[in-house]
Amino acid sequence: MNHNIPQHVAIVMDGNGRWAKSRLMPRPFGHKKGVESVRRAVKFCVNNGVRYLTIFAFSSENWKRPKKEVSLLMSLLMKTLKKEALELQEQGVSVQIIGNRLGFSQDLQDTFDTIEQQTKEGSRLHLSIAANYGGRWDITQACQQLAKQVKEGGLEPEAITEKVIANTITSKGVPDPDLFIRTGGEVRISNFLMWQLAYTELYFCDTLWPDFDDKAFSLALQSYADRQRRFGKTGDQLTGDSNA
Repeated sequence: MNHNIPQHVAIVMDGNGRWAKSRLMPRPFGHKKGVESVRRAVKFCVNNGVRYLTIFAFSSENWKRPKKEVSLLMSLLMKTLKKEALELQEQGVSVQIIGNRLGFSQDLQDTFDTIEQQTKEGSRLHLSIAANYGGRWDITQACQQLAKQVKEGGLEPEAITEKVIANTITSKGVPDPDLFIRTGGEVRISNFLMWQLAYTELYFCDTLWPDFDDKAFSLALQSYADRQRRFGKTGDQLTGDSNA
């Protein structure tokens, strides 16, 4: 395993609307171009040894956007999943949808189920698509599940450990991200994977998501490779300095 390559990359794909606006185009045009960047990022991960990719497709807060834009995003999400399913399967990509599915139409929920089933054998890249997702919601729903188990007598409160919680949140079975990328110039995580990002390396860039190409992705990986991940230890401990 190449430790200079992050095993898991998480991305907040920001800047679609501003990209379109700068070209005097409507915001939906930016979202459509953003899909091309997702396709490019998936191929980049497959070709460069990244094993897990999580993308923030639609947050629980995005419902506050204009109804017309939300409707278009739902339509675009469904069309994209249906269109890309076969290619993802051929690339060896397995797809998982994380988030509160109950907020979506039944047709879209059925589409989620279909692509997950169709790609479940993929072993080169695990692609998690966060849709109607919020980090606080994820932790809250995990707490509710565990509280129910305690109430029913199947779990002692003292048995609730970090590992138990990690196995109850929606990304269970997927390692925590090594590298978090946010495009578009904003410097915040926006309620994304709040539990999972505890020790993740953060990378922010001004590049708008539709312009995030292989070169931009490579720069993010280079930044990651240049860092020393200490997880609470000292740098001397990691380098084996006998005087540490």
